[in-house]
Amino acid sequence: MGNLLLVLNAGSSSLKFGVFSEADGAVGDRVLKGRLEGLGVRPRLVAMNASGGVLVDRSYEAGQVKDHDQAIGVLSAWLQSSGDHGVLVAAGHRVAHGGVRFVDPVLIDDEVLSELDRLAPLAPLHQPANIAGIRALRARRPELPQVACFDTAFHRRHSEIADRFALPEGLYREGVRRYGFHGLSYDYIARLLPVVAPEIAARKVVVAHLGNGASLCGIEGGRSVDTTMAFSSLDGLPMGTRCGALDPGVLIYLLRDKGMSIAAVETLLYTQCGLLGLSGVSSDMRDLEASAAPSAKLALDYYVYHVCRQIASLAGAMVGIDAIVFTAGIGEKSRKIRRQVCGRLAWLGIELDDAANEADGPRISRAESRVSVWVVPTDEEAAIAGYTAEFLRAARPGHAH
Repeated sequence: MGNLLLVLNAGSSSLKFGVFSEADGAVGDRVLKGRLEGLGVRPRLVAMNASGGVLVDRSYEAGQVKDHDQAIGVLSAWLQSSGDHGVLVAAGHRVAHGGVRFVDPVLIDDEVLSELDRLAPLAPLHQPANIAGIRALRARRPELPQVACFDTAFHRRHSEIADRFALPEGLYREGVRRYGFHGLSYDYIARLLPVVAPEIAARKVVVAHLGNGASLCGIEGGRSVDTTMAFSSLDGLPMGTRCGALDPGVLIYLLRDKGMSIAAVETLLYTQCGLLGLSGVSSDMRDLEASAAPSAKLALDYYVYHVCRQIASLAGAMVGIDAIVFTAGIGEKSRKIRRQVCGRLAWLGIELDDAANEADGPRISRAESRVSVWVVPTDEEAAIAGYTAEFLRAARPGHAH
């Protein structure tokens, strides 16, 4: 019976999880993955084995799984009853915000948890849920080592110029700065490029993490140069329901002239804008691509326009660009968006290979394309499992510090 690592990504009404084998401080195969969604409304547990076979698809009454504590309880009970998978030796958590302090994954203790609480206002949709998942597992398994892996950490070593807003020094020292997010995805891609695309791994690459949440990152030599998200996960590209870059004067107008409360503005910007706000149809790219509504076309055109605009901006930050990598749900699956982005960026010397694009890559540009274009699936759970395994390796006897 082998060792297992549990990876948790707790959302406001969901708990995504993965289980990986572990041996000698190294991550092995993914044993299973799944999610417990609809907490407190229509709870449903779905889990699949490594080959995608469904192991469980079970619904619950709303009161049976109303919060993360009960979700952890349901998940723990199911794992124990579903077969002899192995012994759980550690858990890794996705945590949205690490602030100024956390530039690497960290073993969670009371002091770390207190700091994560303090950072919650910087990621109000994600951080409280992340913390709730940590606390729920700690309550049930206090002896289990837990590792926090941060979406901001990959960007913390970019330059001070990329780090700052043009604000007074005091605000910068208090932590008002450009953090960036989706770092676990970018870290995974940067580590994978030497394997799948070694010719671009050390060069100037824009990675397009395009999902319901979306951002871009300029990476050179495996390190973040700059990224489109900043102080919060609202900035940069338009997203499923988030606004993307916005003149701060709009906020002043909404608060002062429209008389909106801070809570109402927060709800608007996080949940009613982006593709949903533009289209009035859906926040889901698949729905918009299938819709004949003029507003759906507007949302798609707006999305492509701003992806291209920001790719060009990051090329400026890196003083050049050698490759573009599409990843995450839209980046990996929407051939139409990839085709339109590459078409609009043809001035960079991009020549799309239509057949390769239809086959989803990995390389979707022609051999003669000056800027190569790739599709590389991301795996944030695997990145978290890897960091968690590193902590186990460092903690075991005989490890050379």
